[in-house]
Amino acid sequence: EHAKSTEFCLSCHIMEPYGKSLRVDDPQHLAAAHFQNHRVPANEACYTCHTNYAMFGGIKAKFGGLRHIYVYYLGTPPAPENIKLYEPYNNRECLHCHAGARSFEEGAVHTADPDLLPALKANKTSCISSGCHGVVHDVASLKNAKFWKGGN
Repeated sequence: EHAKSTEFCLSCHIMEPYGKSLRVDDPQHLAAAHFQNHRVPANEACYTCHTNYAMFGGIKAKFGGLRHIYVYYLGTPPAPENIKLYEPYNNRECLHCHAGARSFEEGAVHTADPDLLPALKANKTSCISSGCHGVVHDVASLKNAKFWKGGN
């Protein structure tokens, strides 16, 4: 459905920098690396990473989208670089795809400390913390970024 599409998510002016961040030519930028390497479906990139994969995640995502629309049209939307998630990012969303993947389970960084992988799986250490995948959508630095020209 259209509301899950990357095109729909980026149709709001305020989200344009986030769309641009998907094309940053730097593998350290998590969203860009996932988008450019088709680790997420390009046509549902936003929805894939920002949907809660618990039982009512799809419904929760729809209500979150309605909240975005409400703030955009009836509230005071923040500047793009000040947009924050409504709640901390749960590793469950990463593990939905990565759990069981050899590159995740046997990766040198994940296995260097025997406590890290269990902590990631238990959501005690965030996948998007500093020192791990700390750069997700760095929209504040886009003016200095180099962009990938490939893809759609």
